[in-house]
Amino acid sequence: MSVVSIPIVNKNYPMGCEDGQESRLIELGRMVDARAREILDKIGPLPETSLLATLCIVLADEVNNKAPVAATDADLREILARIREIKHKISQ
Repeated sequence: MSVVSIPIVNKNYPMGCEDGQESRLIELGRMVDARAREILDKIGPLPETSLLATLCIVLADEVNNKAPVAATDADLREILARIREIKHKISQ
């Protein structure tokens, strides 16, 4: 397990992750930091706990309102091919 330091609005938060996932966690931290800064730019300074709560609500709202990703024709062909492989293995 690795530990990386994630800066969010000028404060570092140590976070654990599986080995090899460090760069992904750092990138996610950058996204959270950018979103927190946008919130602060819009509504002004907030205590850390208020910023955290606001940030969580904003991100949850964005996730909740995100349109589902539609499967492409290529995705469906790949799924069908896998189903046929499984069917062939089962019927042997």
